[in-house]
Amino acid sequence: MTRKLFAILFAFCALSLVAQETIKVNYKGAKPTIADFANAMFIDNEESEGEAEGAMANAWENYCKGLPQAEGVTFTVDVRNGYICYDCRGDGYRQKMELCYWNEADQQHKLVAFNVSSFDERGFSCLGQYDGIFFYRYNNATKKMTWYYDSGLDTAAPAKDGEWQTYNLPQTGKNIVVTTWTEDGPQTQFPVKWNGHKFVK
Repeated sequence: MTRKLFAILFAFCALSLVAQETIKVNYKGAKPTIADFANAMFIDNEESEGEAEGAMANAWENYCKGLPQAEGVTFTVDVRNGYICYDCRGDGYRQKMELCYWNEADQQHKLVAFNVSSFDERGFSCLGQYDGIFFYRYNNATKKMTWYYDSGLDTAAPAKDGEWQTYNLPQTGKNIVVTTWTEDGPQTQFPVKWNGHKFVK
């Protein structure tokens, strides 16, 4: 299957994955944590769909109930740093999903990111069906987050001219690391920096 076809499938699946436009975030205390965003996306959200979200939701539910994760799954929850990572390995395949957020400069919004990456037995990106980075913008006043397109990253076209990009969300710090791939493996890697409004090179 060509990379161009993968790009088309990505765009279609991305729209399906986040077809819902508004998600209510319930929380206690002064402000929501990464755990509250995870609850909103994977537990409270009745419109959540897609295999990627389903796997993350199962892992999050197991974590909340104190149950063991599925075989091959490592699940990291770092509430202090606002980061969650699902990492599943098996049969020469790896899928990694990350969730984190940034405070915006206006102090009235937060940017929430959900990132999905797939890798083959060599550790090379293989651009799975649900791969890509998706953003929501959380509004402090309404306590809702909505699908967001103006993050500064081009998430609609991950494959172009035989190259595509994957993303690593930060567990510490504010920068996203972008890796450019070809069929021969990783080619370049660079950070995009959060400036309080959007990501810039």
